[in-house]
Amino acid sequence: MSYYKIDNLEHYFKMYKKSVREPRKFWDKIADENFTWYQKWEKVFEVNFEEAKFKWFVDAKVNITKNCIDRHLARRGDKTAIIFEPNNPDEDALHITYNELYDRVARMANVLRDQGVKKGDRVCIYLPMIPELAIATLACARIGAVHSVVFAGFSASAVAARINDCDCKMVITSDGSYRGEKTIDLKVIIDEAIEKTPCVEKVLVVKRTDTKVTMKEGRDIWLQPLLDAAIPNNVAEIMDAEDPLFILYTSGSTGKPKGMVHSTAGYMVYTAYTFKNVFAYEENDIFWCTADIGWITGHSYILYGPLLNGATTVIFEGVPSYPDYSRFWEVIEKHNVTQFYTAPTAIRALAKENLDYVQRFPLKSLKVIGSVGEPINEEAWHWYNDHVGGKRCPLVDTWWQTETGGIMISPIPFVTPTKPTYASLPLPGIQPVLMDELRNEIEGNQVTGSLCIKFPWPAIARTIWNDHQRYKETYFTAFPGKYFTGDGALRDEVGYYRITGRVDDVIIVSGHNLGTAPIEDAINEHPAVAESAIVGFPHDIKGNALYGFIILKEVGESRDKVNLAKEINQLVSDQIGPISKLDKIQFVSGLPKTRSGKIMRRILRKIAEGDFSNFGDTSTLLNPEIVDEIKDGKI
Repeated sequence: MSYYKIDNLEHYFKMYKKSVREPRKFWDKIADENFTWYQKWEKVFEVNFEEAKFKWFVDAKVNITKNCIDRHLARRGDKTAIIFEPNNPDEDALHITYNELYDRVARMANVLRDQGVKKGDRVCIYLPMIPELAIATLACARIGAVHSVVFAGFSASAVAARINDCDCKMVITSDGSYRGEKTIDLKVIIDEAIEKTPCVEKVLVVKRTDTKVTMKEGRDIWLQPLLDAAIPNNVAEIMDAEDPLFILYTSGSTGKPKGMVHSTAGYMVYTAYTFKNVFAYEENDIFWCTADIGWITGHSYILYGPLLNGATTVIFEGVPSYPDYSRFWEVIEKHNVTQFYTAPTAIRALAKENLDYVQRFPLKSLKVIGSVGEPINEEAWHWYNDHVGGKRCPLVDTWWQTETGGIMISPIPFVTPTKPTYASLPLPGIQPVLMDELRNEIEGNQVTGSLCIKFPWPAIARTIWNDHQRYKETYFTAFPGKYFTGDGALRDEVGYYRITGRVDDVIIVSGHNLGTAPIEDAINEHPAVAESAIVGFPHDIKGNALYGFIILKEVGESRDKVNLAKEINQLVSDQIGPISKLDKIQFVSGLPKTRSGKIMRRILRKIAEGDFSNFGDTSTLLNPEIVDEIKDGKI
């Protein structure tokens, strides 16, 4: 019986029980049978919840790119590893075989070494969804450099903050990027960012849009001539199992973004295992995840998970609405995609368009469809299931986080039955529990609580870069001895889990976790603003949108509120990125606060949602009269 591939429901329950009762044996067998190691481990894991320290495959030696590329060459060298589908459908798609991927990654790895990058150095990658993004990421892993991919939609100040936080030695960017009908000048953004980043020594520039750029002598270098001169062979660095593989920044509920650190071996084993099972991957399938590699979804299920399994993975440069709303379905048909993994935000946007966009394509190649980034609402679930999956493809509604590294709760296609809006059952090795406000575990079914995980898994993030105390306080103090996800959940009568949303001040907008604190900090920098509070409210397309309650410095500020709102949103866009813009801005004279000064966001959320019932006892507020004033002024 295979430990690695789950075949039926009985097999699932058997493997799940083994993973809980004998986690050492379970993960030992998976890691031993399916990967190439320089040296095996002394112990499968070491766990210390009190100090929030976790080690997996202790003292093992490995390189993830040997497992992503080299070990496939003998049997799959001529197989397509990556299909690049450009933004413009008139531009030819590119098929990169495993042999070609080895050549390109080896050349890039040699370029990095020649430019002074060595094991342990941090490299910021700020590129659009082009093959060079995947190749640069893999090349960093090849030589043991720690990659920090920053989504190429962030502003200069947001990029600079991430570069400075992890002390990046090099930045890899491009002259520009295409996004639908737009061309974005990425190099200009990087130039502005690097004015505030003294740690950056070199900038490698990919030519994509032929946009005219300024190249600073001694710092900026065009990448292609370096690649042309590089040797197409490279010896991979031998990495310790716990050496950092990458740093990926995610929004926190307070303060600056958190640089989540993922290690090498545990992440490798877990992403490979979850990819294989959650997507029912078989040899010669074509897998397409529509995310950006700048997010954890792209790291785990565009790049590492598929390549570790010798799969063919699609990298898509464009957007679902260009040149029209049939683009996703046209690409599925064009490349005979078998597994399609996208976000509820995209599904809701496409569901609003004419059905003809999707119905003109048979989509017969599809066998599994998936949802990621946020809980999917029932209406979107049924539209996706009916019109894309044709009521014949299992819909895997996956729950996981940047911090978890890989999928944690999900149906397994053709194994566990699906249920609309439910992530269903935990994967083997994952032990979810629901906790009450008194920190007690809630037993039984048909219950709700705070979702925690009571035993670590191989891909758990190891720390926050340079701030382990924050890591410990954020994830391991609310419920001692457990990892606190920050999400609430319910467990139904058969034990299926449904995620009910964040219980902290992080709002999921279009599948992206946005912390309220950095957005409020940006708003408060406007000279007319005294204080602000941001909450989320339901949105038909984005899932959630941002609603801002803003106090101006001068009571009865006479300025044009429409232009003031535009200025505030421009400030947010410049400092954090367009994804963080507020959909609604309400100017108020005060905010509902406790006597200790804490803003009662619960009340603001209800007002933003248009729910004026059950505010609770407002008499305990410092200023109870403000609630009616805000309610009456709701936009």
